[in-house]
Order: sequence, then structure tokens, then C-alpha cells
Amino acid sequence: MSSEPKNAAHAAAVDLSRPPCGVLPGPATAAPLLPLPPRCIVAAFVARRKRFSVLLQHQGANLWVHSNNSGSMLGLCLPGAPVLASPASNPDRKLKYTQECVWLARRAVPELVENTHESGAYESGAHSPASGFWVGVNTSTPNRMLEAAFHARRLPFAHGYTTLVREAKRGQSRLDGLLTAPDLPPLWVECKNVTMVEDNAACFPDAASERGQKHLRELMDIVACGERAAMFYLVQRPDGECFAPADFIDPAYAALFYEALSAGVEMYPFRALVSPAGIDLGPMLPVRPERP
Repeated sequence: MSSEPKNAAHAAAVDLSRPPCGVLPGPATAAPLLPLPPRCIVAAFVARRKRFSVLLQHQGANLWVHSNNSGSMLGLCLPGAPVLASPASNPDRKLKYTQECVWLARRAVPELVENTHESGAYESGAHSPASGFWVGVNTSTPNRMLEAAFHARRLPFAHGYTTLVREAKRGQSRLDGLLTAPDLPPLWVECKNVTMVEDNAACFPDAASERGQKHLRELMDIVACGERAAMFYLVQRPDGECFAPADFIDPAYAALFYEALSAGVEMYPFRALVSPAGIDLGPMLPVRPERP
């Protein structure tokens, strides 16, 4: 199968910025910190045959879209599941769309309902909040949310800090964020995207992650040097009541998580409010105690 999307240039965009004839697929978020760009499309998931691309079906044609999520996306990549994809900012990019969200049904729903009117309105009675919710799978979102929430003064743990540097270098490593202020210790932050819920707990990672283990060790080293270090977990789905490391997937990561927590690494799991309008920052979730 060719990796070139067929009829991508003719894929009708879906205007999700105003109420359609039916019900928008998910609860609306007023003025989200990270609005989704205009001209997004909704298509049906077909397969994930490559690490950084997924195959969708849009208006009867195959469409390959970019995915930056290297995790397993366990329980999300189901045949026929609606996928919200945003247009690439670079018109010369080979894959013209990026996977942003996947619709997770609470119950069985009919096949994807997609009607693009001349007005560009999207009509989908199947995608009501009662029938399911959107899950954000773009792994660049937590880093952008950290920056947006910091500048909006919506991060309680960052009170008093005045600057944020993205991709800050420390020794031979780079961490996602460095917060500084004249009279406060440096605060190093690593960001992670969370898309899995098990036993009412939002869990990370969804696949064994040596890189994630490395980050926890680096944060413990930072705390040992007298500086602050934190994990910022963005839970991009609404159904987790707490946060826990996925000990059933990566027991080594889970053990390091609680070791880091005991050593003074700060853990901040925040729920994201995901809608077709964009992604906003919701409440912080409690961390589940370590299981015996």
C-alpha cells in the first residue's frame, strides 16, 4: 500500500469552531489554553502500520496522517474509531495532517457519521458526551501546555517563578522545561502525555520506557544537588480519578516513580480538558499510593 494519501487535497475540512446541525463530538471548552487550528478533519481509524503514521479513511479514500505518539496508545487504536486530525502548518509536508485526538466510545456507536455541508459544519449525533469522549494523543501537547499554563499563571507549583526555558540543557541531557527566578532554586520539569486509564487510575507509561526511567533518575540527581525537579503528567482524558505509574506494564518505571517521589521529586498529574475547540488545563489529580 502506498504511503501517499489518496485524494488528500480534496479532503473536505470540518469546521469545528461553531455549533453544527447535530452535536459536537465532545464537550466544548471555552477559550482553551491550546486551541486547535481551523480546518481540522474527522476521519475513521483503519490501521497503524508505521511508528509515526496512521492510516485513516476520509470520505471513502485512504489518508495517511502523521502521529508523533511513539507509545502503544493501548485501547485507543480501534478500527472505525473517529480521529480528529489537524492540518500541517507546512504546506510542503508529505503527510498533510497530524493526529490530535481519538474518540473513545463509552458504548457501541454506529459507524462514523460525517456530513460536510457547504457551510463546513460537522454533524455527528453519535459523538455526544454521553456516548464517549476525546482522548488527546499528540505528545507535543504537554510541553506546549506547560508553557501556556505557566504564562497564564495556572501552575500552583510554579508560583514566584518568572521565566521558563524550553528544552533546557543540564549536563549531557535536555529536560522539557526550566523555571527560574532570582530568589528561588531552579525548577526542572519533564513532561509526559497520559492516555491510558486502568482501574479508575490514569497510568503512565503505556509501553515499557527506558527513556522514562532515565528521566526519573535524572530528576533524582537534580534534587540531590539541592534544586527542584518535577514531573508534569498531562492526562488527556476525563475518566481517571487519580494517577499511578503503570506497574502492570513497566514495573521498573513504577518502582523508580515511587523512589523518586520519596526522594523529593515533585509529581504533578493534571487532567486536560479535551474538546474539538482545543485543550485546556483542568484540575490536578491525586497520586495513588504504592501498591504492596
